[in-house]
Amino acid sequence: MAVPPSAPLSCSPFYLRRQAPCPQCSWGMEEKAAASAGCPRAAAVPCFGVSVDQDDILPGALRLIQELRPHWKPEQVRTKRFTDGITNKLVACYVEEDMRDCVLVRVYGERTELLVDRENEVRNFQLLRAHGCAPKLYCTFQNGLCYEYMRGVALGPEHIREPRLFSLSADVPKVEVLERELAWLKEHLSQLESPVVFCHNDLLCKNIIYDSTKGHVRFIDYEYAGYNYQAFDIGNHFNEFAGVNEVDYCRYPVRETQLQWLRYYLQAQKGMAVTPREVERLYVQVNKFALASHFFWALWALIQNQYSTINFDFLRYAVIRFNQYFKVKPQVSALEMPK
Repeated sequence: MAVPPSAPLSCSPFYLRRQAPCPQCSWGMEEKAAASAGCPRAAAVPCFGVSVDQDDILPGALRLIQELRPHWKPEQVRTKRFTDGITNKLVACYVEEDMRDCVLVRVYGERTELLVDRENEVRNFQLLRAHGCAPKLYCTFQNGLCYEYMRGVALGPEHIREPRLFSLSADVPKVEVLERELAWLKEHLSQLESPVVFCHNDLLCKNIIYDSTKGHVRFIDYEYAGYNYQAFDIGNHFNEFAGVNEVDYCRYPVRETQLQWLRYYLQAQKGMAVTPREVERLYVQVNKFALASHFFWALWALIQNQYSTINFDFLRYAVIRFNQYFKVKPQVSALEMPK
């Protein structure tokens, strides 16, 4: 979720407060020694020369566990596969029933480096952890990383519509059509003056972990995180209300729900009451940038369809996103910024 660049990160109560990273932190650059300025230095992370077979994850995962948890007896290690993700493959390794000490082994999807800067992902992971906003990163390996399991429930589309939590059939468009649409998006969206902030960029339901015992949430999976337009990150989050496996855009939040959500967001950012005009302005920006979200993930799905080994109908997903883009474009284009 969007975090404007000015003040140290804070991760409570729900969604990140839109505050700034420490100015001494280097986002996407070499880390600076900034402990004296109040910004924690990220600890070095071990890197193992292990490549885990995507089609047979467990042997490689258990080899990594021997390095990370040498006191665990191999015959006592339990594993659990997670199947919600459509970019990477994920397995949990643990010995206790309650998964109190659990290591997640994430194996990058085939050729996802075409889309994701993996070095930047690790830097983002470490920096967010230094500010208390991410789980522990235990190690990296040749085609993945290992990190701490976060207790809680991964949200579903039915959950993120609750106000209490935020207190097909068409061909893929031709290349020339997509080029025209991309040019239109650049021209149209650049006029909206949405601030550039640090964003999650992939805030689908399952990347939000809700801990009901502590009454807070945490975000996971930072592979797409980086600087982006604030309105893109929020618009992308609203698009994710529709789900991934069974996409239903009837779940896209209605205007009233969006205005309520955006009011909470702005009040958390500013620390004071906001005007209806401020909320309306962000509403227009968000819904216009939601078009860019559809466009991006449709192109992403086309690339994944070419290279990914994950059992998911990426081509169908690309068509769904392009369909929704062209369906809502006329009404979204007609939205005007408040005077």
